Amino acid sequence: VQLQASGGGLVQPGGSLRLSCKVSGLTLENYAIGWFRQAPGKEREGLVCMHGSDGKTWDADSLKGRFTISKDNAKNVFYLQMDDLQSDDTAVYYCATNPPTKGCGLMVVDGSLELSSDYESWGQGTLVTVSS
Repeated sequence: VQLQASGGGLVQPGGSLRLSCKVSGLTLENYAIGWFRQAPGKEREGLVCMHGSDGKTWDADSLKGRFTISKDNAKNVFYLQMDDLQSDDTAVYYCATNPPTKGCGLMVVDGSLELSSDYESWGQGTLVTVSS
C-alpha cells in the first residue's frame, strides 16, 4: 500500500488550499481515511476523517468547520480542502487509511472526541506554510 500526499505549498493568511492523497495497493471505497498534521515542536494532531462504511465524516472542533475531507473512489484519491488558513495551520500534513474493521479510530479523551493516530497506512507528508 502506498499513499502519496501532494498539494502543499505557501499560501497567504485567509487563503485556501486543497491537498490530495493518491492511494495505490488498495481499493479506497471501504477504507476509512484521515488527515493529520504536525507543526514544529508539536505532537501529531488528527484533523478530519471519513468512515469507509457509510461516508460519514468527523472534523476536530478546533478547526471550526474550515477543513473538509472528500474522496473520489473512481480515482482512488482523497482530498483535504482547507479554507481561511491562518499562520497556526502551518505544518506538515499527512494522509492515512484504515481498513474497514478499524474505521476512523475516534476516541474519547477528557470528554471530547479525538482522532487516534493508529492508522495502518500513511503518506509521506506535504508541507503547508501560511505566511504573508
